[in-house]
Amino acid sequence: KYAENPPKKYQDIVNVDFYGPDAIPDLWEALRDVILLWVSHGVKTFRVDNPHTKPLPFWEWMIGEVRARHPEVIFLSEAFTRPTMMYRLAKVGFSQSYTYFTWRDKKQELIDYIVELTTTAPKEFYRPHFFVNTPDINPFFLQTGGRPAHQIRAVLAATLSGLWGVYSGFELCEATPLGPGKEEYLDSEKYEVKPYEKRRPGDIVEDVTLLNRLRRAHPALQTHLNTRFYAAHNENIIWYGKPSPTSSAGGTLTEMIMVMVNMDPHHSQECAFELPLWEFGLHDQASIAVEDLAAGHRFDWHGKMQHIRLDPSQPYRIW
Repeated sequence: KYAENPPKKYQDIVNVDFYGPDAIPDLWEALRDVILLWVSHGVKTFRVDNPHTKPLPFWEWMIGEVRARHPEVIFLSEAFTRPTMMYRLAKVGFSQSYTYFTWRDKKQELIDYIVELTTTAPKEFYRPHFFVNTPDINPFFLQTGGRPAHQIRAVLAATLSGLWGVYSGFELCEATPLGPGKEEYLDSEKYEVKPYEKRRPGDIVEDVTLLNRLRRAHPALQTHLNTRFYAAHNENIIWYGKPSPTSSAGGTLTEMIMVMVNMDPHHSQECAFELPLWEFGLHDQASIAVEDLAAGHRFDWHGKMQHIRLDPSQPYRIW
């Protein structure tokens, strides 16, 4: 039986027989020892390709064996499959998981997905890793949206989830597809050695640097579980807050990271939006101090209703 991830069938990969006559314990222990060998050389993170095509009892045993000796080891599940299976893999021990974020590029579908991850059962055991692209996935949004699309997806991934991933070349806005209608990269590193330059005109290296700096400095950006969405009256503009973990005083917030993104990489968008003054125990006409974390300047907002215009040249704000 080939390793399958419908509709794909990987005919270059044939699974071993995990329940054959010599499999238990010999094969299982040999596979475990491969992982332990790499751990002994300092490798502590393992991205497991298509783990759902192998038996779940094997993963539960093997991950348990490794983490009992080395609890710091991380197992990342690369399983783009049905939600039930993705959640089962988390339950049997995978530390992190790829997600559907890669294809969620509309405002409401992204909100619905985050709400599912933060308010239903998976919030207890599923750690979503928001990859903007992968060696196999060159999303159409990036292929057609240019530099603004790369900025948009970077800021959404880096501020919505505590875990975000960038595959080589994304920061340079590399998005040339294999062909029309193909969600893969041309001249992929899967098939050739392809050293990338460190910088390229029109890249988003400075955006990525900013996002990583803010994530280190603000614990509010290190989890997805604190995400709160607010009203922005435009289907192309998403508006959300991330309360700081130590910011609540008697149930009233004292600090929150707030993010606004124009999800349209081609056009300027503007909207009226609601500033959640009530979260800070303030009335609708109150003022509140704000710091623009990207531009570095401070100002005051006055009143609950605000208005903004976001251009593709600068499609996001972080306050």
